[in-house]
Amino acid sequence: MKIIILGYGNMGSAIAEDLAKSLPESEIVIAGRRGKKAQEVASTLAKRNVSSVQLDAQSQAEVESELRKFDLAVGALPGNLGYKSAKAAITAGIDFVDISYMPENPLELHDAAKKADVTVVPDCGVAPGLSSLLVGHAVAKLDYVDSVQVMVGGLPEGPVPPLDYTTTWSTEGLIDEYTRTAKIVQGSKVVEVEPLSGLEEIQFPGIGGLEAFYTDGLRTLLHTIKNVDTMWEKTLRYPGHVKKIKLLQNLGFLDEQPVKINGNSVSPRQMTIKLMDNKLQRPEVKDLLALKVEVGGSSAGSKKSYVYHLLDRYDETHKVTAMARTTGFPASIVAQLLAKASIEEKGILPMEKIAEHDEIFTRILNELEKRHIHVKESISP
Repeated sequence: MKIIILGYGNMGSAIAEDLAKSLPESEIVIAGRRGKKAQEVASTLAKRNVSSVQLDAQSQAEVESELRKFDLAVGALPGNLGYKSAKAAITAGIDFVDISYMPENPLELHDAAKKADVTVVPDCGVAPGLSSLLVGHAVAKLDYVDSVQVMVGGLPEGPVPPLDYTTTWSTEGLIDEYTRTAKIVQGSKVVEVEPLSGLEEIQFPGIGGLEAFYTDGLRTLLHTIKNVDTMWEKTLRYPGHVKKIKLLQNLGFLDEQPVKINGNSVSPRQMTIKLMDNKLQRPEVKDLLALKVEVGGSSAGSKKSYVYHLLDRYDETHKVTAMARTTGFPASIVAQLLAKASIEEKGILPMEKIAEHDEIFTRILNELEKRHIHVKESISP
């Protein structure tokens, strides 16, 4: 089995290491635009079955050509490259697991993927990803669903100035999260709300006070979960973070439209991304990942609620961030299921649909447990 990982960042390297360890007889190749960097990441993993290749993911033709050499691909690229990568995998005729935060709707590729006899699992990270898996499992257990609530946040262990935040994933994806209009369900209808809106304060077990605000993380759930009254996702941050981001937004620092500075055109957004990369990437600061999923409805005529909690922390032993663990390991586990032909459905297969199969759902959670990622489930009438 030959598996290629598109992307060599924190997520890509975590996926590659887990795949190499779990599938020792498979060949794992890390691909990226900077060949030396990809080679460096592969060498750091120190696995005999891991190598690297230079690949410009901006070139769909180049990606398609490279993917034809493999049996399976995993995408760990920025959101603007996710949809293109999925299309390239379909054209190349190989299964694809993706964690990118793509703005497009991956379900639009369903017919093409089915015709090519391949399986594409989009949004296979933590949220969307693991969150969707948990929603799908709860929905399958209920006769009627009236509410779906997802709260998730990757955070430093404590507030870190100046934004009380550090980045452990793509800064470009982070800014996109803060600026993309969020789609939620209100009164059984899909509506659009402003990013950073719906602000509320909550208490999260093991952390304490946090603030939550709408973000566009429901993704395929908007299309696959029918007849629900209320459904939304909110991102978690330390109190006061949204106020600071809104200040940057109001001053134009998140605007894409270039401005002239001494005769040069500069995108404020791109400049902000660069500055945040320099200031907010703090590898010495340990992180955590908080996730809560609550699905309410009825079963056999009685009200019932499924609640899931996950609190994961930086892995001191292996020096892996909680964000990389909770994003990369679900993708690796699903990729392994595809490699072993445990998932047979073709087309675009979101995580909530995978959850409808109890055996596979249980296997995924058991594999996460082996990696010390503990999802706690409670069911209340």
